[in-house]
Amino acid sequence: MKKTTIALLAAISFSSTASVAAYPDKDIQGVIMWGAGGSTDTVMRSVAPYAEEALGTDLILTNKSGGVGAISMKYVNKKKADGYTLLMGAENPQMHKVLGLSNIDYSDMVPVAILARGVPMMVARNDAPYNTMQEFIDYVKAHPGEVKIGSTGKGGLPSIIMAMIDSQVKLDYINIPYKGDGPALTALQGNAIDVMPAVLGATKEQIKAGRMKAIGLIDNQANPMLPNVAPITDTLPGLNSYLPWGPFFGVFVRKGTPDEAVNQLTSAFSTAGEREEFTSMMSNRGYSVMNISGQEAVDFLDTYRSVSSWLVYKAGVGKFSPEKFGIQKP
Repeated sequence: MKKTTIALLAAISFSSTASVAAYPDKDIQGVIMWGAGGSTDTVMRSVAPYAEEALGTDLILTNKSGGVGAISMKYVNKKKADGYTLLMGAENPQMHKVLGLSNIDYSDMVPVAILARGVPMMVARNDAPYNTMQEFIDYVKAHPGEVKIGSTGKGGLPSIIMAMIDSQVKLDYINIPYKGDGPALTALQGNAIDVMPAVLGATKEQIKAGRMKAIGLIDNQANPMLPNVAPITDTLPGLNSYLPWGPFFGVFVRKGTPDEAVNQLTSAFSTAGEREEFTSMMSNRGYSVMNISGQEAVDFLDTYRSVSSWLVYKAGVGKFSPEKFGIQKP
């Protein structure tokens, strides 16, 4: 009887070990927070092939936009915490609680990897009668309620950039919503809108091809990729208190995901993030590669949530004070 019990326990132990060692033993779903062709989509589809290679399985990528990222985040959080459903997102959830969009943010998830950051900027249709931020501001003031500016919803990068600008100068314009910066930038090229706050990485090629023009960097310093485009603080020096600020892109799983799965995913995306093909592509498109995980990623996310939540609240966009959620002032 004793030998039988020992044999049974050994079998259970072997079975458990084999199950863990088998991860991943099927395809992994990657849920991209924003639509096709946008910044988040570009970063995730660029790194995915190298992560697949490291994991030895396929990453099935699906775009699930809506609710400024809240829909995809809730979708992933309803899935089993087994490492087979990844959230591939941007910075937006770090402001969801303050904006009243969701009761969860990245503090409720495990960061597998923070891959890259982007530089925000303002682009305009090529024939727009302004070439700088000062000319843009002057034009909007002279033509109230006429200029059409693209948006990705409350809490999206464009809304925060416009809230920053609104904190310094009041402008009367038409807000046109889109399901991501990809569709909005397509609309800009078709002259459906006049201006779009976006990210350098998502606009660089279109600017280079002459399909749109850059009128300002949402930064407090110049960028070597666009040496003739001035930082917005040259026009609105009061924004120095908010800048530098910008989007980031990362991969997350539900809390409760087994450590073995988290570790393998972290290792795979870390390896993918170091691939020369990926780093060169990111650099050429204007993104800064970060490739951080573990406590370093947690600390980064906490700091970003603090700065961004208070930024949004002070700019008048937030629905609730960050204090309500225990988010300390930066």
